Amino acid sequence: MKTLFIVNDPPYGTERCYNALRLALALAKADADAEIVVFLMADAVAAARKGQNTPGSYYNLERMLKRIAAGNGRALLNGTCMDAREIDDDALIRLPKLIAQPT
Repeated sequence: MKTLFIVNDPPYGTERCYNALRLALALAKADADAEIVVFLMADAVAAARKGQNTPGSYYNLERMLKRIAAGNGRALLNGTCMDAREIDDDALIRLPKLIAQPT
């Protein structure tokens, strides 16, 4: 099964980004052959920043994206949204399946 998640809420402050990644991880766990794509746009591009420091029991989207990419998943980022938030490739986590898409 192929599934696309389009996420545009900020990584923290609401739980929409967290819930999208949580659902993506649940689908990947339920079906090892699932192809999952997470497209981050608008404020959600900040979810791919490296070095996120969250309290111990709080969710960490950097770790969640790494788990998605460890399987059959990949993350795409909107390049225009990254530019608008002054996020460049050096600020992103290093994943083989993390791709900044120019628009």
